[in-house]
Amino acid sequence: MQNKLLFNQSSVSLEINGLPDYSNNENQDNISIISQWKLMIIDKPVIEGNLDHLRSIMKAFYSYSISILNDENASYNSKLIDIKPENCYTHILLLKSSKPNVKPLNISIGNSVFADIINCFDQLGFSDKVKNIYSKEFKSLTNKKHSFLKDKKTISEFLLPPVVSLFSIFLFSTAFIYIYDNNENRSLLNYRNKLVSIQSINKLL
Repeated sequence: MQNKLLFNQSSVSLEINGLPDYSNNENQDNISIISQWKLMIIDKPVIEGNLDHLRSIMKAFYSYSISILNDENASYNSKLIDIKPENCYTHILLLKSSKPNVKPLNISIGNSVFADIINCFDQLGFSDKVKNIYSKEFKSLTNKKHSFLKDKKTISEFLLPPVVSLFSIFLFSTAFIYIYDNNENRSLLNYRNKLVSIQSINKLL
């Protein structure tokens, strides 16, 4: 019987299904062999696939995020997924199936949903129960982006983009909070999640 793990953040849930590596005497609750995953966003179609698809999706989201922070053109294109901004508050995902005669899926998400997806990927990356998520393909991110993240002396420098509205999902005061939620405790929790996200990006590099 396969194991199932869920990583949740507000409007998004990431489900991972798979088996432990019994040849390495792993804990029976772990997942080292991922057979399927599902990214579930409220009121949006379910995104799912195999491990290679998951790695490609994660790489796309992190690369797109770094491009924004690096003050580059905010877009990402690959054989599986394209991401581009629609406006200051919305991002367009174009998901291309590897199966023949299947039309691409176009999904529009807001800043808060984008941040929730990043948070779920962070939870997955830092989970002790899921192994073998990262691969060499993540290292294809450029040294320029790596240097940008390393050379920032303080978190405040890192989180002060020139176009505040576009970069609002990465500001420490709003990175993981909906615009209608002004609760101070939640704001502090979301700031902590942003720090975890930065650690995750550095780990990918």
